[in-house]
Amino acid sequence: MNPLTHKFSTKYDTAPFSQIKNEHFLPAFTKAIADAKKEVDAITNNPEEPTFENTIEAMSFSGEMLERVSSIFFNLHSAETNDEIQQIAQEVSPMLSEFGNDVRLNKALFERVKAVYDKRENLNLTTEQSTLLEKQYKGFSRNGANLPEADKEKLRSIDKELSKLSLQFGENVLAETNAYQLHITDEKDLSGLPEGAIEAARELAKSQDKEGWIFTLDHPSYLPFMTYADNRELRKKLALAFGAKGYNSNEYDNRDIVIKIAKLRHERAKLLGYASHADFVLEERMAGSPQKVKDFLSDLLDKAKPAAEKEFKQLENFAKELDGIDSLQKWDGAYYSEKLKQKLFNLDDEKLKPYFQLEKVLEGAFTIAGKLFGIRFTEVFDIDKYHKDVRTFEVHDDNGLVAVFYADFFPRKGKRNGAWMTSFKPQYIKNGVNERPHVSIVCNFTKPTETKPSLLTFNEVTTLFHEFGHALHGMLANTTYPTLSGTSVYWDFVELPSQVMENWCYEPEALALFAHHYQTGEVIPIEYVDKIKESASFLEGMATLRQLSFGMLDMGWHATDPANVTDVKTFEMEQFASTQLYPDVPENVMSTAFSHIFQGGYSAGYYSYKWAEVLDADAFEYFLETGIFNPETAAKFKEFVLTKGGTEHPMELYKRFRGQEPKPEALLKRAGLLN
Repeated sequence: MNPLTHKFSTKYDTAPFSQIKNEHFLPAFTKAIADAKKEVDAITNNPEEPTFENTIEAMSFSGEMLERVSSIFFNLHSAETNDEIQQIAQEVSPMLSEFGNDVRLNKALFERVKAVYDKRENLNLTTEQSTLLEKQYKGFSRNGANLPEADKEKLRSIDKELSKLSLQFGENVLAETNAYQLHITDEKDLSGLPEGAIEAARELAKSQDKEGWIFTLDHPSYLPFMTYADNRELRKKLALAFGAKGYNSNEYDNRDIVIKIAKLRHERAKLLGYASHADFVLEERMAGSPQKVKDFLSDLLDKAKPAAEKEFKQLENFAKELDGIDSLQKWDGAYYSEKLKQKLFNLDDEKLKPYFQLEKVLEGAFTIAGKLFGIRFTEVFDIDKYHKDVRTFEVHDDNGLVAVFYADFFPRKGKRNGAWMTSFKPQYIKNGVNERPHVSIVCNFTKPTETKPSLLTFNEVTTLFHEFGHALHGMLANTTYPTLSGTSVYWDFVELPSQVMENWCYEPEALALFAHHYQTGEVIPIEYVDKIKESASFLEGMATLRQLSFGMLDMGWHATDPANVTDVKTFEMEQFASTQLYPDVPENVMSTAFSHIFQGGYSAGYYSYKWAEVLDADAFEYFLETGIFNPETAAKFKEFVLTKGGTEHPMELYKRFRGQEPKPEALLKRAGLLN
């Protein structure tokens, strides 16, 4: 029996991971797509006059099995992949793309949707229903429903090609990440490295029956090496390998794929009547247009650049003074920034890490969510999981189950780099039952070793809170329709709940709840807290410039016609011209491993991190004014931001929470960029 094609007989209807085998996926997708087609056909061929219920609502609830199979499969593809899963993904992606187009390009179905849309004024719909109708109508009109048949076919082949290319892109990046190892056999090459990083590298070497120490391009291995290793040549070696992912003239080279993706996206947008891919994407974002995004980025650039140049000069002088470095290179940045930070603030991650034991930090996030939003987390051991490292929790409030929560914290071979939130089941209300969501966060934190638990850098602490903020958005969702639930919001609004949660990591009152020394239990000393706050805007100009450079590169690829781009490196250098601080590294390129925009959903959307920072700084200012655990402020944030999903325009929701539109001053003030 294929567990994926039957109703799960598990607690809370959770995914039965231990029963699922790779060979179940292809037949499950085939059946789920066939079932979803039948549901769509039933809606299309309904002899009754189109109504909101028999057309719009019916579509929103269709394809449930396909949704579940897809979420389980693609979450494993990111967090627990292998050659077989990657092979299946290559087969399945075009099938899904084809099915999506079968629906969006179905003329008779569109006519039913349009019939309901045309009489929307007289239907007496709720706000959520109006949003759903608007979204479904646009889902057709923006994706080719009005095109002549020949163009519809063209659109189908573009979409098929794009889905395969973005998968190939991601698999190449993962292969390049896994292929490189820096194997050290001379102990003096470890100089400067923290004990934990050395121990982890030793354990990795041991696991491969090798002598010495192995460092990789996975963040928990790569970042400590770049930040602390005294050996400049080895830092350079590792940095060059990291920056050349997908740019090595081998079977995993992503150069052609990047150009192909950009050109196909542009061609697709033109086919649909838009000037560029960015015009197409941004029509459904808070920003609204490429020009608005460019103005937003260049306004921030004007404010951040003078500070960034001043900071870079300071860093250059410091490196020269300390070690006689004549030209500061990219592989020097993290190393000398850390040294300068220690000098200015007498604060380094190694001092802080003992206070940030992973379990305690997680407990702290739970406690803070409890104080703010009235929810409780209980670890349970009777929910199936896809890897032994995954932890499972039930989330309750006074009315019962709120969500099932999965947490997957450590790097491993089949898991892509970075950190993300995802879900295995959305929240929705059907037949009077409020179906609760199954939400997961996936990170790549430092693993426990034989002698130490997992101790986090402060950056990892904020990452955990960030992903946990996304998770709260998913867990506290309370909408009727699955397609509007949780994080199904405008892309430049989705980062607000995640980024706002990071703010609690800087507040003494919040830190006191979880920042306890893992050996002595002592609460983090207040002078460390002061220094964390004080150093929060350290080199913020440079950090802002870096983020802006990514946003500008994204807009470069997607806001203009890429027809004349023949060389990825040359094109990239043009985009980086206004933000470049370090000398260029000819062997490195960013685009060939820029997974956010070529594999994830951030194409023409990378600016949204900065956009959401404006929202989050403004939102947290409200908490600071009223008290960081103020129940009224928290209740408003929960009601208007976290539970509402995509049921209304985000600016309307934000204004109801805050009483006004967000002001960029709060961000500039927090970043120390206001004169």
